[in-house]
Amino acid sequence: MSSDRNAERRGPRRSMAGLLAGLLVLGAGLLNHPANAQVAGPQGAGGQPNIVLILVDDAGYTDFGAYGSEIATPTIDALAARGARFSNFHATPMCAPSRAMLMTGLDSHTAGVANLPETTPRAHRDLPAYQGRLAPGVETVATRLKQVGYRTYMAGKWHLGHGPGDLPDAHGFDRSFALDATGGDNWDQRSYFPLYAKSPWFEDGKPATLPKDFYSSEFLVDQMIAYIGDGSREAAPFFAYLPFLAIHIPVQAPEAFVRKYEAAYLEGWTVQRERRRQGAVRTGLIAADTPMGPPPRNVADWNALSPQDQALAARSMAINAGMLEAMDHHLGRLVDHLRATGQYDNTLFVVLSDNGPEAGDPLAEPLFRLWLRRQGYVYGAEINGGPGTYAAIGPGWASAGAAPGALYKFYAGEGGLRVPLIMAGPGLPEGQTVRAFSIISDIAPTLLDLAGGEQPALHGRSLMGLLRGAADRVYGPDEAVGLEAAGDSALFKGDYKLTRNAGAWGDPAWRLYDIVRDPGETTDLAVAQPERVAAMLADYQAYAKAVGAAEIPEGFSADRQIALNLAAHILADFRAPLLIGLGLLVLLVVAAALGWRRYARGEPERAARLGRAIARGLLGLVALLMLAIALRVWTQPLIFAATLGLGADGPLGLASLRADLGGFFGAGGLFALLAALRSDRRWLAPALILLGLALTGRVISLIASGGGVQQIPPMVVEAVLIAILFLGWRLLRPRTLS
Repeated sequence: MSSDRNAERRGPRRSMAGLLAGLLVLGAGLLNHPANAQVAGPQGAGGQPNIVLILVDDAGYTDFGAYGSEIATPTIDALAARGARFSNFHATPMCAPSRAMLMTGLDSHTAGVANLPETTPRAHRDLPAYQGRLAPGVETVATRLKQVGYRTYMAGKWHLGHGPGDLPDAHGFDRSFALDATGGDNWDQRSYFPLYAKSPWFEDGKPATLPKDFYSSEFLVDQMIAYIGDGSREAAPFFAYLPFLAIHIPVQAPEAFVRKYEAAYLEGWTVQRERRRQGAVRTGLIAADTPMGPPPRNVADWNALSPQDQALAARSMAINAGMLEAMDHHLGRLVDHLRATGQYDNTLFVVLSDNGPEAGDPLAEPLFRLWLRRQGYVYGAEINGGPGTYAAIGPGWASAGAAPGALYKFYAGEGGLRVPLIMAGPGLPEGQTVRAFSIISDIAPTLLDLAGGEQPALHGRSLMGLLRGAADRVYGPDEAVGLEAAGDSALFKGDYKLTRNAGAWGDPAWRLYDIVRDPGETTDLAVAQPERVAAMLADYQAYAKAVGAAEIPEGFSADRQIALNLAAHILADFRAPLLIGLGLLVLLVVAAALGWRRYARGEPERAARLGRAIARGLLGLVALLMLAIALRVWTQPLIFAATLGLGADGPLGLASLRADLGGFFGAGGLFALLAALRSDRRWLAPALILLGLALTGRVISLIASGGGVQQIPPMVVEAVLIAILFLGWRLLRPRTLS
């Protein structure tokens, strides 16, 4: 393990010798490459370049310095200066489908990973496109490169299945150290999410244990350096796939990298978002008059936050920035190793992100915070990103990282899809900005093109024609390129994009945008160009049918499904103490009832008065609980409703949600409170009717849907409330007029 975890980053420097070597390699390739080859790429022994494929997790469009960021990423920036930046490159809105397309060159549905396994609805789980692992017979780029003589290595997040035959060792990698989960803690092997008992790491297909001095970015680079070696004993080129955990939740980083950003984000995310847009203009990615995408509806007004909340948000973003810089620092160690061992000049580097920035903030949920404390995590404005800490950037900073795009991860807005891509290596043009549309499935055929292997029939296309200036587009102006993940859909054709967003903060209507001139998706052209919409919608439907994209169930969205799964797993985690507590409560009630009967026989009037007092107290507590729930429904309706499997689209849907849920709990709480205050059981009748109807509806839903653990907790709560109200009904008497 390297001892320079907190050292200052030494940016890579190209020497004159390196430049001359690159030119000589290029010249040799031009002279010796077959006439029908598409490009003269980096050449080594046998005419094949080494390949380092670097995947950053959840990096936004403007998160790299070369894309306009304030975050120090000198290694990535040097690669961008030495190669090409892509300004109109797209992934899917979530990690597993993007990784499937990256590894195979196929559409995510064809590859078998059309959705995250963690967010796939029950109705889709038997469909071939939604298995959450690579489909039988699908070959990865590692398998294909191995067939043409490459050594193949992988270290990092896999997330394409860990059942028999699903891990990297079964998909073409000679050596691998892989995490198969949505993410993991960056300091140890504890679970970062209730979906997992612990972080599932595997070495060469077998369960692995992390070292005590583990930090993810450092460890993964150490593993890759060990796999690659010094090049002295191996004549074969290597393919190194390095999918980092950075900058996925939980954001964690060594304090030395965090410290420099402590004051960087005190002005808030609105200011930061405009700075990022200006950075993209300054670095030549977008035009100066490019409009900013609309802020997502769940981004709070920074100035309305309390000083404590501002401090927590600023610190969380500082840790995020430190985490990205730490990743870049350790990537620099790999570059330095390749230089020192003479392998750098014959290495192609590809750097990209799997989707836009993550906007989810699990710390906003009390139930999740309870689970975090049980896991031993600490959080808050005082943490520095070290071991045992937990932070997330939330929607405000995520929308800034996606600037000027709209929305973020889990959505098909450009903020969720448009990500950075850098390609650099000897034989490739330097300092180039590629503006043509491209997509993540284009990477695999590009690498196979460079390696000189046979080009199979893939959905993606090689980008080498763009890089060598032989073409100005990868896809013709009349060619349609579809994309779908969890109901978030897009159809690209020429300069236009037809899109819809299924999530709680999206827009389920089909919208049309000119994403070349309007990457912020500020002007919907659907009404003005109905014929184009109709044609592109027909293209999308043909795409969906061809790849097996299923329509999502009504009310489904990926972020809502995550919330349901989290609630179910957290409750399951507390199942034992809850059952023990419930058992003790039942015993206590039975004992109290037996004692009450004896007491009531001796002093019936005093017993009745005491019973009424107890009943009024219980009813008062129930009433306050229901009123508190009603208040939460009004202040955070979508977050609360997600735990009940409900949702709303648009302002009218939001108003309906508040009226239905808020009215239900508010009315029930008010009736229970009146019964307690007036000691009159007649007020309990409407409350019992409301709860009885709710419980009956849930029982019918449970039977009709075939089950679902997320439906059980609300049913238990409703049953307990009914029991308490019924007890009050038995103990209280109706008041009579006198």
